[in-house]
Amino acid sequence: MNYFRSSSNFPPPPKPAEPLPNAIPPPEPLPNDPEETPHPSHNDRLSMPFSTRLPTSIGLAFLTGLGLGAPLGSITAGYRFRAEHAHRLPSTSAGWYLYHKSKNYHMLLGGLREGARLGATLGVWVGCYFVVEEAVDRLRCRKDFLSSVVAGLSVSGGFSLWNKLPFPTAARTAKMGLLVGLGFGLAQDALGMAVGRRLAYVDFIFRKRKREEEDILLPP
Repeated sequence: MNYFRSSSNFPPPPKPAEPLPNAIPPPEPLPNDPEETPHPSHNDRLSMPFSTRLPTSIGLAFLTGLGLGAPLGSITAGYRFRAEHAHRLPSTSAGWYLYHKSKNYHMLLGGLREGARLGATLGVWVGCYFVVEEAVDRLRCRKDFLSSVVAGLSVSGGFSLWNKLPFPTAARTAKMGLLVGLGFGLAQDALGMAVGRRLAYVDFIFRKRKREEEDILLPP
């Protein structure tokens, strides 16, 4: 009797059982509601974080100063060149050609120099404004127009001290800083409310009005 069988006589091993499909599929994640979960930038001024808002404002201020200062510097350099060469005007066509060529070169150089100077000055003061505004926001733990007003007054006062302006001129500068800070702050608050940012003073006004309406409707 043969007790040893060949491997071909053994039945094949059973196949592994296939996993059964889940009877209840996992719940799909619900899409975020933009009104309930606002974007983190909605809580920032101008819908931009401070790390983005500061260089953007400085860059725009520099470009504005460059655009305003370049024409003024170019015209001033042209007048200066004419005044410096008024006693030795050319008398030939070639001389006039070189005269105007040199004048255009001085005007271009003067415009770039004055534009860069005014752009850098404007960029520094605008950067100081946004830094002070952000600092006041963090100290108060609120973001509204009051921080913008404080920043406007602080920067205008620093500008007056840096340039050693007389008292009447410094007072006018402070008034301008107050108006600019108030207008810019209210504009930022309006933009923030449009994108869903809550403002403490607006909530206070609405709560007070709601309490007054409830006191009128409820009997004594």
